[in-house]
Amino acid sequence: MSRLPVVTAVIVSYNTRELLLAGLASLRGVTCPLEVVVVDNASADGSAEAVRAQYPDVYLIASPENGGFSKANNLGIRAADAAYVLVLNSDAAVQPGAVEAMVDLLHRRRDVAIVGPRTLSPDGTIQVSFGPDLTPWNELRQRRLVHGVKARRPWALRRAHALASVEHEPAWVSGSCFLARRDVLEEVGLFDEGFFLYEEDVDLCVRVRKAGYRVVFTPTATVVHHLGRSMETASTRAREEYKKSHLRFYEKHNHPLWARLLRLWSARE
Repeated sequence: MSRLPVVTAVIVSYNTRELLLAGLASLRGVTCPLEVVVVDNASADGSAEAVRAQYPDVYLIASPENGGFSKANNLGIRAADAAYVLVLNSDAAVQPGAVEAMVDLLHRRRDVAIVGPRTLSPDGTIQVSFGPDLTPWNELRQRRLVHGVKARRPWALRRAHALASVEHEPAWVSGSCFLARRDVLEEVGLFDEGFFLYEEDVDLCVRVRKAGYRVVFTPTATVVHHLGRSMETASTRAREEYKKSHLRFYEKHNHPLWARLLRLWSARE
């Protein structure tokens, strides 16, 4: 008799065929009972066909159109059977023991609803996969750190490594990979589908925290993430969607004046 899954991994796919297959391969090493749902957002690179051929045990939802990251994740979460949902980008791969470490944390701490792992680039460089509340001042500091890490500036790498070396409670963790309680995701209404791409993870974490749960980052789990690979062929669209999502977030969660100023600034770009 097959065991009921403890974790449902939900992977949203968009034109990242080889990385998607590598990510699926990384899940083969997970030791806790696991089911996998792939939601393909109308990829043109044969991603859906490759999953059918190489991973017949994966539940594939082949969307006829690209409805965005939030909508696709919600399709996968609604199809989940497990108590825990692993949201995993199609260009990310879990390292040995990562899923188990996050499951253990959720088992031990009932007050935690979302846990995010340490995230590395393929060359081993740390990524900034968590952060503070999105306010103008916090964003300036966060962007300085992110750009510093991208440029491999020593001060930024030291700072990012220090932050990622200890368990703590940031305002949000990245949607490139996190493990969440499915009942809490359902309680807060899942991802906001008004975010096509970007900041849907931050918005979700804000709503989870407002509902009385904790968001935790843990260095005991590691994921390798090919940052931004799924949007390389649609960079203009990605920039436009970022501006829309950024404004939507400010209008939902920040002071109306800040949202108004951001709208004016975005109109100038």
